[in-house]
Amino acid sequence: MSKQNDVIVLGIFVADLAFYAPRMPVIGETLAGSNFVSGPGGKGGNQAVASARAGASTGFITRLGKDAFGDTGLKTWAAEGVTPFADITEDDPTGAAFIFVNDETGENAVIVVPGAAGGIDGAMVERYADEIAGAKVFVTQLEQPVGAALRGLEIARAASVITVFNPAPAEAFSDAIFPLCDYITPNETEAEDLTGIKVDNLADARRAGDALLAKGVGTALLTLGETGALFHSRDVSELIPAAKIDKVVDTTGAGDAFNGCFAAALARGEPPLRAAHFANIGAGISVTRAGTAPAMATYGEIIAKLKADAS
Repeated sequence: MSKQNDVIVLGIFVADLAFYAPRMPVIGETLAGSNFVSGPGGKGGNQAVASARAGASTGFITRLGKDAFGDTGLKTWAAEGVTPFADITEDDPTGAAFIFVNDETGENAVIVVPGAAGGIDGAMVERYADEIAGAKVFVTQLEQPVGAALRGLEIARAASVITVFNPAPAEAFSDAIFPLCDYITPNETEAEDLTGIKVDNLADARRAGDALLAKGVGTALLTLGETGALFHSRDVSELIPAAKIDKVVDTTGAGDAFNGCFAAALARGEPPLRAAHFANIGAGISVTRAGTAPAMATYGEIIAKLKADAS
């Protein structure tokens, strides 16, 4: 029997293909870019790497094709200390993501094709029920089918495992998911999709947070880009300002950094609000680097930044 991991992430792995340019080309136009970066990605894969670098023993449940991109995933997890629980198929290729990054602002646009990971379903998740139930924190998102996320959250909740649900990308799902979430972590767009409340300012974010609590969520943790993050529970509503950084290079992995670091801090026993501060710094460090998984911060880097900002 494999050792239990403190954090289990369910999600997809894809190969990220990032193109840097001043703007997106229009249809029919060829545009010269300034940089190209390829590497490991997928929200689940990124969050697993972020959690491991942030100090948690981490396992990752996913599905890969038997191909070069799949090999990249396996090599990445071996290097990062992530335990893979990966079904490997010869029927479907490992997925890939096209990422446009504005080379002046770091803002991004993404097209993701999940490939083999699109075949993750509830029955597959059930096979890893012992790994989920043995963890301290379970994390999932919506790049794999919704039914798989629901089953993972059900297994975690039944075992009293802390649940972190990142409802990204925006996707319709059953209201049955909300009461299974100790923490839900949407960005502004996703919060609007879930609540119908457009999030343009902090007051809007708090109203959206209230709406999520009313749906049964334990705590709403809204990531608000350069504004920071709102920790919103029934007892506390605190804005955590964005980390102080010199230059934004690439924002693509910021949300994944936040979720992975948050899960690692919770697994370590940090109080939730302190864990959110830790995650916020991890996300801030990630945007100063190109790429997604390779941009994730280490525990030591985050602690050093927290101390520096406090001094």
